[in-house]
Amino acid sequence: MNDTLLKACKELIDDAKMKCADLVFKEICLEILARAKHVLNTTEYETLIRYAAERIEENTQAHAEIELEAKALE
Repeated sequence: MNDTLLKACKELIDDAKMKCADLVFKEICLEILARAKHVLNTTEYETLIRYAAERIEENTQAHAEIELEAKALE
C-alpha cells in the first residue's frame, strides 16, 4: 500500500512540475511532503524528499537557463 502512496506522491510532484510556475511548484511540493509524512514510513518519506528535491533543482535550473537565453536575446 505504501508503495502505491509513494508512487502517487511522485506523480503529483511530476504533474505539478509540468503545469506550475516555479514558486507555485515549490509550494505544492511542500504541501505534498507535509501530507505524505503522515502516511509514508520513514524510508519512503526520505525517498520522496530526495525525489522532490531533485525535481525542484531541475525546475530551478530550467528557469535559470530560460532567463539567461532571454537576456542574451535582448
